Amino acid sequence: MSDEDVVEIGPAAPRSFEGLRDALLSRKKGLPKRLAQVAAFTLANPDEVAFGTAASIAEQAQVQPSTLIRFAQALGYQGFSDLQTIFRDRLRERVPTYEERLQALRTGPETARAAALFEGFAEAAERSIRAVRSQIDPATIERAVDRLSKAETIYLIGQRRSFPVTSYMSYALGKLGIRNVLIGSAVGTDAETASFATPRDAALAVSFTPYASSAVMLARKIATRGAAMVVITDSPFSPIVPEDGIWFEIVEADCQGFRPMSATMVLAMTLAVAVAEARL
Repeated sequence: MSDEDVVEIGPAAPRSFEGLRDALLSRKKGLPKRLAQVAAFTLANPDEVAFGTAASIAEQAQVQPSTLIRFAQALGYQGFSDLQTIFRDRLRERVPTYEERLQALRTGPETARAAALFEGFAEAAERSIRAVRSQIDPATIERAVDRLSKAETIYLIGQRRSFPVTSYMSYALGKLGIRNVLIGSAVGTDAETASFATPRDAALAVSFTPYASSAVMLARKIATRGAAMVVITDSPFSPIVPEDGIWFEIVEADCQGFRPMSATMVLAMTLAVAVAEARL
C-alpha cells in the first residue's frame, strides 16, 4: 500500500481525543508510513495541532499539507479542520481555570518575569502529574515492577533530556542494592555494553520526541538480546515502544516551550522503590 492511499480506519470519525487516540493505537500497524508519521506527531503535540495552521503543522510533522487532509479523511473526518476541532475541544476541557491568571503573569511587568516563569513551570508540573495519575493503569505499574524485580541486571537507557531520569534511577537502584548499568558512557562504548544483556536481564528505556537515535538503537539492541523491556515514552507511535514489552505513555506539559520532567520522575521514583520492595 502506498502512502498516497487513503486508509479506512473506522465507520465513524471519533468525536473525542481519547477516542481518536484509541483508534490510532489499535490500527497503527496498518497505517502507511506518512500517515503513521502524522499520527505520531499529532498524539505527541496535541497543543500544536490545536493552535497551528495546516501549513505550519505539516512543516513540523515533515509532511505535505495534502497528507494532513488524507490523514483526516482516513479517520472519517470531512477535512483537516474537522479533525482539528477534536484537539481544540481537548484543550478547552483540560485547561484549568487558573491558566488565565498564569497568562496575566506572563504578560505582566518585566520585574515579575522570574515569578511568572516559576508559576508557569510549577503549573506545568502539576498538570503533568495530574494527567499521569489519571491515565496510567496501576496494573501496568505492577507488571513493570514484577519484570524489573526479577532481572539479574537492569539496563537503563536515556539520552539528552531523558538522561537525568535514568541517571537518577541508577543512583537510587544502586543505593537500594540493585545491580544496574547506566547506558551513557563518555567513551562511546554504549553499544558494547548493551551487547552484554541476556534474557536474564531487563531494560528500562526512556525517550521522548524528538527521539534520540542512539537511544532507539540501544533499546532495540538490548531487546534483540532477549532482555525484558519496560519503556517510558510519549506516544504509542514512538520507535521504542516494544512489540511484547511494557510501556508507559507520558506527555509532559510545557511552559514557554520547555517541558519539566516532573511526571516522568515520579514514575521513575515509583519503579525504583517498588522494585527494591519487591526484592525484600
